[in-house]
Amino acid sequence: MGFRITAEDGEARLGRLETPHGAVETPAYVVVGTDARVRCLESQDIPETKTQIIIANTFHLWRSLGGAALADFPGLHEEMGWKGPVMTDSGGFQVFSFGSAREFGVGKIVRAEDGIKDLGFREGKEPSGNLVRVTDSGVYFREGSEEVYLDAELSMRIQEQLGADIIFAFDEPSSPLHGYAYTKTAMERTHAWAKRSLEAKESSQKIFGIVQGGLFEDLRKESAKIIASLPFDGFGIGGAFGSSFGSKEEDTFRALSWITSFLPKEKRRHLLGIGKIGDILQAVEMGMDMFDCVVPTREARHGSLWTANGRFDIAKGKYAEDESALVAGCSCPACGGGITKRALYELFKSKNPEAGRLATIHNVYFFNGLMEEIRSSIRERKFAAFKKEYLSGLNNRA
Repeated sequence: MGFRITAEDGEARLGRLETPHGAVETPAYVVVGTDARVRCLESQDIPETKTQIIIANTFHLWRSLGGAALADFPGLHEEMGWKGPVMTDSGGFQVFSFGSAREFGVGKIVRAEDGIKDLGFREGKEPSGNLVRVTDSGVYFREGSEEVYLDAELSMRIQEQLGADIIFAFDEPSSPLHGYAYTKTAMERTHAWAKRSLEAKESSQKIFGIVQGGLFEDLRKESAKIIASLPFDGFGIGGAFGSSFGSKEEDTFRALSWITSFLPKEKRRHLLGIGKIGDILQAVEMGMDMFDCVVPTREARHGSLWTANGRFDIAKGKYAEDESALVAGCSCPACGGGITKRALYELFKSKNPEAGRLATIHNVYFFNGLMEEIRSSIRERKFAAFKKEYLSGLNNRA
């Protein structure tokens, strides 16, 4: 399995990733299939959405299957009825989502307009809602009155049993509200766990290391240097990000500008958990190759449909009598099938499962189509113009 860059336009890269289950043209959207399925979709729906690659969640599959079932697990490809490439995360994101994200009530991106001045002001605060206890050896997750333990070695064993084409090293993502001292500690654990992950891996699966360091330039650079020095097949960029998209565009994801020069050009770069339109365009311009995010699927289940002009909520009453096409000009199976705004509105109002399926088909198709347009613009060396024009057409910050 290899990766080669086939065209460049500034820092934006067009590439081809070969896997045992087929090729992925990059930049690419990695569709989230948390529990070995893309929510609301049947296996036969997925090829109709232009999906190239899916990412499943190691932690959730581990907890839902249990040790005995995991040992007999047929593999993600068979379980999903999917012949294309698959990735698995390491379980590291749940260290954040069940830990500091619950404690602080914050996501992984902090924006300038949020007015956060002192990133360390929460340190020393008694945890509230935190279900995670992190140690240098690994992580304890509270489940009811008990704890379950996950570390680098177990993460590798689970991911090998799941059988994805690409796996990730175990890491500790930091919160944007963590100060310098804790962010540095989490980064150093990530580096130690990266080395342990490499030593523990026994399969032929390709493995990505993860760059951490939060919102601190010196830590990001240090992490990029160390992770790049290890024999990984590619890199994930994880943890907390600062974004001022919509105010000072040049500051958006400035953490990427700190690290890309330290990452070997010939290896893949995956921006973890990022996937809105503006963020994708900015990150592609800064040399990122792959993205995963729940935005297309999660928002579809709640009636939000994405278009080149932004997104709209099909469950709003103004669509109750709207007989126009769902999204004009879209040729996805939902729109191409002739469904109207009124028809989908009624499906959502009646809580018909077909509503989520049709909306998910559209959204996944749309984001994969956007990536096709991005790849074409890089190939033609017109990405900067494409990005500017696309952003000017959005009616929401996307």
